[in-house]
Amino acid sequence: MKKHIKENGLQIGDNMRNFILGTDWGEDSDDCVAVRILARAHKKGEINLLGIGINTLTEYSAPSLYRFLEKEGTMCQIGVDKDCPHKIQYVTYQKRLAGEADKTNDDFKNAVRLYRKLIAECDGKVEILEIGFLQVICGALMSGPDDISEKTGLELFKEKVKRVWIMGGKWDEQAGAEYNLCKYQFARDASHTFVDNCPCPITFLGWEIGHNLITGNKLADDDFLHLALADHGSGAGRESWDPMLAVLALTNDNEKAGYKTVKGLASVDKNGKNYFRCKPDGKDEYVIKAYEDSYYSDIINELIK
Repeated sequence: MKKHIKENGLQIGDNMRNFILGTDWGEDSDDCVAVRILARAHKKGEINLLGIGINTLTEYSAPSLYRFLEKEGTMCQIGVDKDCPHKIQYVTYQKRLAGEADKTNDDFKNAVRLYRKLIAECDGKVEILEIGFLQVICGALMSGPDDISEKTGLELFKEKVKRVWIMGGKWDEQAGAEYNLCKYQFARDASHTFVDNCPCPITFLGWEIGHNLITGNKLADDDFLHLALADHGSGAGRESWDPMLAVLALTNDNEKAGYKTVKGLASVDKNGKNYFRCKPDGKDEYVIKAYEDSYYSDIINELIK
């Protein structure tokens, strides 16, 4: 019987793994919790967090993430989708953080080019975590040769991307509709194109997994992560889709992380609705919780305290 995280702690393993994170930083605050988990694993030398691409846009997007990582005592490359059609008019934790950073979005890379660069130049395989919209990873997949690499995005993914981890979809029903995959037209287009064309295995953690599972409610009042949650209106904690995906990916063992796995082939239609055809040898999978919510919330709260 496998030792689960709650019994044995988060055991990431001896082999260094390379990660890229995509986030709708600013849309929600559970992204902050996920970034802390990944940043701490990177700082401890447990993983190599190559870079983070932001797939939403405010004037504070990249500067606020830069400052958040500085506060975590670590750093990686940051890119932002400067042409994102969804420009967030409201700001929450971003403004407080960006006010302490002498930078603007112009100081950071284009997110699609960052993905191409990190994948092409990585010594070994890359895993990509997407906890927001999919237009950046889709843009990288469908990109053509350029000054970064003579290979297409599809060729780079086939050669260098080991797995994609996506917080998105609602997999407890066919034709599920979930925010990240179908909220906006650009998100629907990207979700449909990416899932239908991705040559790599995809693990999905759906809306039904993190709904009503609260974390971040045990942080100290002066913790800057607590302040970010509070700025978002989630000072008493937030539902935990994104940090759950981060822990699942870091564990790299669905059963050990506390999940049952359904294997098959995933698809997303042009309306952003998800479908799944069960198949034992399918390249894709989604997870189902094996335990009560407290199992997962206790793990996350321990990792971020």
